Amino acid sequence: MAFKLKLEPLAKFDIQQEINYYNSKQKGLGKRFYDEVKAAFAVIKKNPFFQVRYDNIICLPLKVFPAMVHFTINEKTNTGIIRAVVNTHRDPDKNWVKEE
Repeated sequence: MAFKLKLEPLAKFDIQQEINYYNSKQKGLGKRFYDEVKAAFAVIKKNPFFQVRYDNIICLPLKVFPAMVHFTINEKTNTGIIRAVVNTHRDPDKNWVKEE
């Protein structure tokens, strides 16, 4: 049975920030990144049972881009909840959102 996916607002924000970043580096690169994210989502829908990395969070690395999809699963509802899409080459202490 296929799993449904739910994207948390932070994950949507992460994806859009990465698309913007890659498009600033090269036209069309953001679309290639997004296509790879969608491919990872398709894998998760088919079989989300990968190794738990921390706090019940499962991480699936993208194949080409240096990023990982962080998600949890709810087996009762057959849902994968995408929590974040994290660039593994960025400093995790630097937040995208400027604090006021």
